[in-house]
Amino acid sequence: MEEVMTVGDASARFRSISSTSSIIPSKVPLLSAFFAFALAQFLKLFTTWYKEKRWDSRRLVASGGMPSSHSATVTALAAAIGLQEGLGGSAFAIALVLACVVMYDASGVRLHAGHQAELLNQIVCELPPEHSVSSVRPLRDSLGHTPLQVLAGSILGCIVAFLMRTSS
Repeated sequence: MEEVMTVGDASARFRSISSTSSIIPSKVPLLSAFFAFALAQFLKLFTTWYKEKRWDSRRLVASGGMPSSHSATVTALAAAIGLQEGLGGSAFAIALVLACVVMYDASGVRLHAGHQAELLNQIVCELPPEHSVSSVRPLRDSLGHTPLQVLAGSILGCIVAFLMRTSS
């Protein structure tokens, strides 16, 4: 015998499947990370204006600057996971280690790479015009963040995660 499924049975089954846990347990950590990144990038417009007294729309997509969007992103992710699943879970431990590595890299390796790019650009500018390297496009020198920019980004990430958690 064939089993017949009515529309009512199908909609009840769909509701039960969609209400159970999906691949992503909750959207709050992911949304917190994305929102913290977007907010940090948006705030760079204003911090650039405050510091340089000019509007620079390129700051919306550029790396470097105040606050660190990388730090805001990974801190919001770690904080949201910690608030949702507790501080003892393995997901929080992974997110915390990831956040520490990213923030260390932003204020260490990438900051020093930016300083080196700045020096290389100065050297290239001092070369005679006939030198083959003198016409090379300058290297990007705003790669990393100062410790204050990283701290500001991480505070922003924590605030976003807390506000996203309380609003859901």
